[in-house]
Amino acid sequence: MSKLPVPEGETVKLVSSDGKEFVVEKKAALVSGTIKSMLSSTGGTFAESSGEIRFQEINGQILEKVIEYFYYKLKYNNATSDVPEFPIQPEIAMSLLEAANFLDT
Repeated sequence: MSKLPVPEGETVKLVSSDGKEFVVEKKAALVSGTIKSMLSSTGGTFAESSGEIRFQEINGQILEKVIEYFYYKLKYNNATSDVPEFPIQPEIAMSLLEAANFLDT
């Protein structure tokens, strides 16, 4: 079951290689430098035409975890108290690292 919050405001749809769709708040998606570039390049025409970004090399399980991190980063970016550790299961660590590297997060 997804732990992602219900999006409010402007959103972006992210689609994994296995077809799982995630509607994400644009401000959360902008945590990714890659997504930020995609949204701002050529006037953001992709969003105007389809409103979604497809990731051919990131499966749904990994994309969901990356999106959880986007929201974690937004929540704790300017925290002045102790920040809890972001949980990562060892069995997905390598795939998550590759996705995070690609997405510039």
